[in-house]
Amino acid sequence: MEPTTLFDKVWDAHVVNKIEGGPSVLYIDRHFIHEVTSPVAFSGLESRGLKVLRPQNTVATPDHNVPTLDQHLPIREELSRKQVETLTENCKRHNIPMYGLSHKWHGIVHIIGPELGITQPGMTIVCGDSHTSTHGAFGSIAFGIGTSEVEMVFASQCILQPKPKKMRINVEGKLAKNVTSKDIALYVISKITTSGGTGHFVEFAGSAIRSLSMEARMTLCNMSIECGARGGMIAPDETTFAYLKGREEAPKGAAWEQKLAEWKKLKTDDNAVFDTEYTFDAADITPMITYGTNPGMGVGVEGSIPTGDNLTGSDRATFLKSLEYMGFKPGEKLKGKKIDYVFIGSCTNGRIEDFRMFAEYIKGKKKAPWVTAWIVPGSKQVEKQIREEGLVEIMESAGFALRQPGCSACLAMNDDKVPEGKYAVSTSNRNFEGRQGPGARTMLASPLMAAAAAVNGVISDPRDQ
Repeated sequence: MEPTTLFDKVWDAHVVNKIEGGPSVLYIDRHFIHEVTSPVAFSGLESRGLKVLRPQNTVATPDHNVPTLDQHLPIREELSRKQVETLTENCKRHNIPMYGLSHKWHGIVHIIGPELGITQPGMTIVCGDSHTSTHGAFGSIAFGIGTSEVEMVFASQCILQPKPKKMRINVEGKLAKNVTSKDIALYVISKITTSGGTGHFVEFAGSAIRSLSMEARMTLCNMSIECGARGGMIAPDETTFAYLKGREEAPKGAAWEQKLAEWKKLKTDDNAVFDTEYTFDAADITPMITYGTNPGMGVGVEGSIPTGDNLTGSDRATFLKSLEYMGFKPGEKLKGKKIDYVFIGSCTNGRIEDFRMFAEYIKGKKKAPWVTAWIVPGSKQVEKQIREEGLVEIMESAGFALRQPGCSACLAMNDDKVPEGKYAVSTSNRNFEGRQGPGARTMLASPLMAAAAAVNGVISDPRDQ
């Protein structure tokens, strides 16, 4: 038999029908939904007199528009309140499990899936949200879909999808201290650009990737689409199985043993061929921060913004426009630049390990008085762990306050918006113009970089502490 990739194995196992010269009909194991991209899909479904075919395969939670303070009160913003109410009504009508604001399992959709054991190796997973790629950390094929496709999955539990090309990104060696998976992601995107993965599904491999925890792997796969890829995945291993065992929705008893035997086969065969392959040395990666208006515009914290002298035409114009928006100049250093806001959270870095990392750095220190910090857990379970582990006391002693779960300042869809012209060091995934609020200037970084910036009030190297 011809050697095959992990991606091929999962994809081929889910093809219901192949349209000659066209897309495949792909069966979907899990469908996650939230309040923003589902209402129109439900309306379309009902206008055709259809029901959700397999409601038990769908899971709902409100996350994008929810406030991160006073969640026990009605949502003040009218559109947000309406969207959350509509999600609740639709799920009730179609018998879809939903974890609302008051539920103990409420949280960001891409955080509650893994922590509940709903996300499992070898699955196909979709959501009307681009960062569905997060779930690929478990060796699943997970990708974002549009509203019409959400409706398609509701009606048929399948989706029409062309098969992407395959890319492998190897990161070999040992990561230096205080270098995280977020730094790997920003480093790789800075090297291959935000269009380098276009048309591909990425498998991350190599000794540095195997050394990562599951939460760190989720961060990396979350960011995979920022290089233009359809999604990212990592082969499941003992780290994956240990994380899943005993979780709420994970298989139990004999079913666990049976699944484990299947999951252990989910890896790329030796000599399997990829359309594109890259290899990077972990030793070359340092704490990263972005300086522009896409995630590929990143440098090591000790580095300088590129001069752009090698760019011509529209590329140079775009580069200069980005720097103008950010208030930066070609060639200048970022380290020491004053910042105004810090955001720890999102589906990229809103898990317990991210807050442990943050708390460890700030312990015994104080937040810079001019910095506004939003510390937002990705779920109620993460919030509970933060409290149980005593991290909230460390945060409060240093001048930080813990908020409630939600997408928060990742995107300007709720109350947590960065004001115009202000600089924010953010652990989220996108730094587009206006992403965190009209005129907001976003610099993407790891929780450690964010912690150092919050304490010092300027962009700082967390290795200097």
